[in-house]
Amino acid sequence: MRYQQVLNYRLRILVLLSGLSAAFSTACVNKAQQSFDRPPAPVSVTVAVAQDVPTYIDAIGKTVARETVSIQTQVSGRIIKIHFTDGANVRKGDLLFTIDTRPFEANVKQAEANLSRDVALKKQAEANLAREAAQAKWGLTQVNRYRDLVEHGVVPREQYEQLRANLDSLNANVEAARAAVHSADESIKVDAAAIDSAKVQLSYCYIRSPIDGRVGQRLVDTGNVVNPGGSSNQNSGSGTSGNSNSLLVIERLDPIYADFTISQNNLREVQQQMREGTLKTEVHLPDTNDEMVSGQLTFLDNAVQNATGTVNLRATVPNPTHQFWPGRFVNIRLILSTIRQAVLVPAGAPQLSAKGSFVYVVKQDSTAEQRSVSLGQRQGDLIVIEKGIEPGERVVTNGQLGVTPGGKVRLEQLPAAGNPVGATSQ
Repeated sequence: MRYQQVLNYRLRILVLLSGLSAAFSTACVNKAQQSFDRPPAPVSVTVAVAQDVPTYIDAIGKTVARETVSIQTQVSGRIIKIHFTDGANVRKGDLLFTIDTRPFEANVKQAEANLSRDVALKKQAEANLAREAAQAKWGLTQVNRYRDLVEHGVVPREQYEQLRANLDSLNANVEAARAAVHSADESIKVDAAAIDSAKVQLSYCYIRSPIDGRVGQRLVDTGNVVNPGGSSNQNSGSGTSGNSNSLLVIERLDPIYADFTISQNNLREVQQQMREGTLKTEVHLPDTNDEMVSGQLTFLDNAVQNATGTVNLRATVPNPTHQFWPGRFVNIRLILSTIRQAVLVPAGAPQLSAKGSFVYVVKQDSTAEQRSVSLGQRQGDLIVIEKGIEPGERVVTNGQLGVTPGGKVRLEQLPAAGNPVGATSQ
């Protein structure tokens, strides 16, 4: 019995000691937790900058050749020579095709022969006119002399009247000779016009490029007989249809047009900026890293498209290297105005929450303040902050996931390949 009491006593002491040990351990853990501080979050920062930036409208457009010319023949004949290769660049005036010139050269020679004949006829008519005029002048002298003799009764009046009748006949001959000269003059004019026409027809045998541009695939070959405004007798290996009257298509590629559309909601702003001056555009290919090529807005359509609610616009873009090709899709930026001293931060700095966009601003005591911001348009790798940030403030650009509002941060530098402009380290 006594043994049992001693055993119970020892068990109570062990339980008490266990409780005291557990309480002591819990107190130590709580004290350790209370004294724990979260380490500073490693971040990279960039100083917000202020600079002038443009406002713009981005659109997808398509390039169009500034000039497209379908080469057609103006005379009928057989093509005897082709002076270009398919896809070549040509200059204005370069020879493209030669049509058989022999029939047209014969026409020129015939017209020139007609001219020579009529010139000879004119000379003959002028000689006749001079002879008839001399005879008429002599007849007039005779009439005047016999008039005095009749008045003095020296010769009979019948002889005088005969001389007057002869003078009238001579004058009629003069008028006839003068008419022959005039007729010869008119014939010479007709002949000269015929020569000019024949030479023009002959010149049409040499088909030249009317513009600077790039030729497409020829639609006829040497030996084909072509006709103006009609079908051509084509037996070429180009595989083209025989009922086409086009020999070739040339497109001017420099400068080139970039056609695009904007929403009617942007029309008022575009019109306002156009009244203040010429709008600039920037164009580049979507599948390359080439720099944007600057151009000018040169056309604004006069109506909104009913089906789409959009307005057609056209930019003219220099294209000396032919990097833009007709029919290709391009990215177009229409520059509208300039924002003076806009605040810019890297585009990756703003974060999105249920309340909107925000950034972390690192204060002088190395704590991070969560700041709500209003975002503007992107400017390359930067983005405009319309409200919420002042120039010179340090904005977290990397490591936002480890940052808590009001928590400490530790500034570090990113590797050289990804170091943002203006990043600082500590």
